[in-house]
Amino acid sequence: MITTKLFLASSSEFCEERKEFELCISRKNKALRPRGVVIEVVLWEDFLNAMSKTRLQDEYNQAIRECDLFVTLVGSKAGRYTDEEFETAHAQFKATGRPLIFTYFKDVQISSASVNRADMASLWAFEDKLKVVEHFPTRYTNTDQLKHEFNQQLDKLLASGSIRVASH
Repeated sequence: MITTKLFLASSSEFCEERKEFELCISRKNKALRPRGVVIEVVLWEDFLNAMSKTRLQDEYNQAIRECDLFVTLVGSKAGRYTDEEFETAHAQFKATGRPLIFTYFKDVQISSASVNRADMASLWAFEDKLKVVEHFPTRYTNTDQLKHEFNQQLDKLLASGSIRVASH
C-alpha cells in the first residue's frame, strides 16, 4: 500500500468544510485501496495538544514538509498560521518539488457593516503573495463544489502518475 499524505490547512472558520473534505477523501480511498493507494489526511486537530518544546505550530510545519499534497482553504481572511503553513509548504515545494500545493478560496458574503479591516488586509496580502509566485487559486462557492474540484485534481494526479499506485 502506498500512502500519499495530504495536509489540510485552514482557519477554524472552515470546520464544516474540513469535515466534509476529510469525508470526501475517505470515500475516495474506498476506490483507491484496490489500486494499492491510500490518501492520509493530516489535520492540526489530530495533533496532541500538549505543550511542545518549541511551539506546536513547528510540529504542524514539520508535518507539512513530510506531505505529498498541501491544500489550503481561505475565506474571509488568511490567518497568520494559514499564511505560515502556506509559506512552509511553498519553501518545501521549491526545495524538493513536494508537496504539491492547492489553494481554494471560498466566495463568502461579507457585510460592510461588520467587515474586519485586519481580516481583509490579511486576505489581500495572501492574494498578493499568490500573485507574486504566480499561483492561481481555485474559487468555490459551496462545499460540494470544493469536493468536486479537488476530486478532479486527484483524478488528474492519478492519471499522470503524480500519485503512485502499487504495482501488482
